Amino acid sequence: MPVVLALLYVLCHGLVLTLWPGSAGAGSFVFLTGAPVLAAAACLWRGQRDRAALGWRATALALLLWAGGMGVNMLDALGADRADITPRVSLLLYVLYGVPLVFILARARRERWSISVIDGGMAALLGVLFFVHTQSFADRIDIDNQAMANMQRMFDIQNLCIAVFAVVRWLAGDVPERRSFFRALALYALVYLAVAFYINHYTAEQSFGAYNDLLIDLPFLLLAVLALRQAPAPGFVLHPRLGRLVQAGGPIILPLLLLVVGTLVVDHARWLAVAGFVVATLGFSLRSTVLQMDLLERQAGLDELARRDGLTGVANRREFDTVLQAEWNRARRNGSELALLLVDIDHFKAFNDQHGHPAGDRCLQAVAAVLKTTAGRAGDSVARYGGEEFAVIVSGSALSGVLALAERLREAVEALPLPEGSISISVGVGYLHPPALASADQLLADADAGLYAAKRAGRNQVMLHAHVLDDEGNAHGTLDC
Repeated sequence: MPVVLALLYVLCHGLVLTLWPGSAGAGSFVFLTGAPVLAAAACLWRGQRDRAALGWRATALALLLWAGGMGVNMLDALGADRADITPRVSLLLYVLYGVPLVFILARARRERWSISVIDGGMAALLGVLFFVHTQSFADRIDIDNQAMANMQRMFDIQNLCIAVFAVVRWLAGDVPERRSFFRALALYALVYLAVAFYINHYTAEQSFGAYNDLLIDLPFLLLAVLALRQAPAPGFVLHPRLGRLVQAGGPIILPLLLLVVGTLVVDHARWLAVAGFVVATLGFSLRSTVLQMDLLERQAGLDELARRDGLTGVANRREFDTVLQAEWNRARRNGSELALLLVDIDHFKAFNDQHGHPAGDRCLQAVAAVLKTTAGRAGDSVARYGGEEFAVIVSGSALSGVLALAERLREAVEALPLPEGSISISVGVGYLHPPALASADQLLADADAGLYAAKRAGRNQVMLHAHVLDDEGNAHGTLDC
């Protein structure tokens, strides 16, 4: 259906050119302005339904700028009764048309708004520099035979850059929605490049209102059709590493273009060229700093996730092993006590089977929370040891204090107001003093032995298995309630 409507649009435009001829081409101007407006509306519609919303909206803005240039061109042509002159405002809008497109092509995925603001500022200044350089040729058209060719060449370069960047981003796309967007933008940019090249170089002497105007409709109608079709983007995909290279290298596009265009305008707008050099340098440096901060924050978040159990929020087994060894080393250096509590939820499998896994997950979360809260100072060393087992590392505490803590943990869990009913835990306690007599693995084995004894004795109780010194300085294990 969109294809049929696009063909009807071109047909109506052709009929107007045939039935409504005129030196100003007023009827043709309406269609030339309407095509990018329709394409912009299609892009905005797609942006409401697509994860690549910013890209579609930026493209819509570019199309509206282009339509504005054509609209000003139409008003000027109607007022002067001739359609072969492009006013300064139209030229500005045609140049600024490329700013949103370059911005979105240079942008990486999921960037902070602050980085987008920096890129937006560089893209806007790039548009101003480009306009100043292009306008310098337009001002000399009457006295310089090469001025028109140079101005046409500048627009060729702009269109070529947009087309090449769009194709590269399309091939490097890894997210279906973004890949579909860049595919549409690439196809549009390629057709626009070809049409603009033909119009500028082979029909430049003709005024608006000729049949060549039908070609100008084509890229905009193509983009409208692609925006309205939500089919996935097929085709060749770059190697993932090359795709990441494109993502990483994209941000350098804007400062690089600023430096290049700034060099072009240095002869006739030196202060503006200097501004381009400064903004390119500071903009890239600032966005790199912000990006580095973002990466460091993300890395810190990933490190935290790597140490935490995803369900309960307490330390995971890897973090437990690290903390236990660190506490063991510290206790051995200081000659202080070290205790380990292994906690197991009694009959947890039966609880899970009876009430379901969601209830089991809530039970684990509730037990982890009460262990962390009740453990007090040792709460930072609560870890999920595995399955329904938890571990609590207690350093620098007398044996009586360790046993009292274990009993408080047992009572707190037993008092939990779970909807499915009360639960209980068995606690095995391993205790070493001084710890130099045994390894951290021995402490873990003692706690496990205590837990096994608590289960064998009927569950819902605390059992101690400790390594202490006798009167002759020999280490031996004890098992007690």
